[in-house]
Amino acid sequence: MFGPVPPMPHSAVPTPPRLRPYQQEAVRRVVAHFRGSDDPAVVVLPTGSGKSLVIAELARLARGRVLVLAHVRELVEQNHAKYQAYGLSADIFSAGLGRKEAGRQVVFGSVQSVVRNLERFAAPDHPRGPFTLLVIDECHRVSPAEDASYRQVIDHLREANPRLKVLGLTATPYRLGQGFIYHRHHHGMVRGDEGTFFRDCVFEQPLRLMVKQGYLAQPVRIDAAVERYDFSSLCPAASGLFREEALNRVVAGHRATPGIIAEVVARAADRQGVMLFAASVAHAEEILGYLPAGEAALVTGETPSVERERLINAFKARELRYLVNVAVLTTGFDAPHVDLIAILRPTESVSLYQQIVGRGLRLSPGKGDCLILDYAGNPWDLYAPEVGSPKPAGDTEPVQVECPACGHANLFWGRCDGDLVIEHFGRRCQGLITEPDPSFGAGTSRRGAASGAQKRGAVSGASKKHQCSFRFRFKVCDGCGAENDIAARRCHGCETLLVDADDKLKEALRLRDARVLRVAGMQLEATVNGRGMARLKVTYHDEDGTTLSEWYALETPAQRGAFAAVFLRYHLRAPGVAFRPVTPDEVVAEQRRLRHPDFVVGRKVGRHWQVREKLFDYVGRYRKAAEAAE
Repeated sequence: MFGPVPPMPHSAVPTPPRLRPYQQEAVRRVVAHFRGSDDPAVVVLPTGSGKSLVIAELARLARGRVLVLAHVRELVEQNHAKYQAYGLSADIFSAGLGRKEAGRQVVFGSVQSVVRNLERFAAPDHPRGPFTLLVIDECHRVSPAEDASYRQVIDHLREANPRLKVLGLTATPYRLGQGFIYHRHHHGMVRGDEGTFFRDCVFEQPLRLMVKQGYLAQPVRIDAAVERYDFSSLCPAASGLFREEALNRVVAGHRATPGIIAEVVARAADRQGVMLFAASVAHAEEILGYLPAGEAALVTGETPSVERERLINAFKARELRYLVNVAVLTTGFDAPHVDLIAILRPTESVSLYQQIVGRGLRLSPGKGDCLILDYAGNPWDLYAPEVGSPKPAGDTEPVQVECPACGHANLFWGRCDGDLVIEHFGRRCQGLITEPDPSFGAGTSRRGAASGAQKRGAVSGASKKHQCSFRFRFKVCDGCGAENDIAARRCHGCETLLVDADDKLKEALRLRDARVLRVAGMQLEATVNGRGMARLKVTYHDEDGTTLSEWYALETPAQRGAFAAVFLRYHLRAPGVAFRPVTPDEVVAEQRRLRHPDFVVGRKVGRHWQVREKLFDYVGRYRKAAEAAE
């Protein structure tokens, strides 16, 4: 697949491109991965970090044929130019660039043109053989749908070469509605689902490190002094994107717009290039009307191709200072002199936010930093890592939670009180455990808790990596006792269908000696029993005042262990975070760390009621107490 580094042609350019250390490491990791695996891989490099050079170097090293795909012609052109800088020749297959060549060893193409001409890439009798490496730039655009354009190209190339290597490069390895686009990270953690197309992220360069090392300009975000737009009441559509008509209701004719643009113009006085990201076409047209005449232009998805190219070239040549756009220049746009970004629209994810800000982070002569003006109240931290699941609430933030089983530092959405994580929304540990192959006779410890050797990866013989089985939130199989994901329908342990929560509630409601509470709250009380022994009393109450109670003793280590197993394990808002109370008073004092169940089922035993079942994370037909006012 990859051979030794060939010498540069003497007649080529006198000074071939020199890769930065992180680019060299990315290339080394890719080569090492594909020499041992056919699994599709991802390299994550921030916007402006030189993905094109990494692509060019890999194409130069490859022994077989290489196809490099991108979704816009600007990227096709950029990637092709970097490869040519080595003094090498390659074909371009892009209708937008007016070329459809596919005969050379290396081809740079647009996915739209290639997927319409798959017969040109079958190559059963090509003298160089079938394609051996497919590189996809901005690979977060690869849809999981099997009939999507990229997947059609991949399937077609695999028909000719089942061992086709597929490499994706992106600055934002996350897709709305899917989460992370790869399964395993080289740092030893699981990010995306088991079914993701890309299997391994083999290299990632953090944005903060790029800025610190001087490879990217410093982003300087300031709070705007004028009135902002309020997008807080908007909800994304099922696609995860905001609807344009909803955005227009907020920004159309908004009284804040003239003041916002006046401030942008004032701050641009000592800036080289300004990009403004509008919420809609109508909004962009209004913005353009407030910018200095003759110094600004507007680009939208409807701008004719020739006109778009003319305006972009004028901006890059600094004939224009301001460039307004509507969701079309977030990727594949390279104007290094941009040093002011004005965001006048909400961004659906930190990935989109990073793509927008990334337009201003490239280095350029005379450029010291990039000013970020956000007039939409976007909550994202530019340096914050992607969590991989939708943000559950506006006041949540990325929190780190150590797995009690393997020690992996997980990253989940959550809430903190000072330095204490009091709530998180993680379900399963993301850690990868290196274990001996079962054929070598090695076993695993109970519930996925790794042994010391497993944690260190110090095992002999063949080994494999798989996800730690510890679950922070779970539902227990009534048949075998295995802990399953809260959304699972079938037990992963015994393969039987799990009892549906609605069926449990329906059955309990039919019983005369059962009491079902739609829990509206939980009260904790440090009290004493009839013999004067300290006890924790937990009372659950519904909307009508009906209650069920249970008592716990915490006097001995055994009692405290039982309390942790049967109560804390389920009630902690941040399961897995250390909390080891030794008295009822300690539990009451820290009740902010506890959550109540959605439903409680009690059974009558003699003259008393006993709590028999507690349902957490309920999703079903019955209304929860919290939904009463909805």
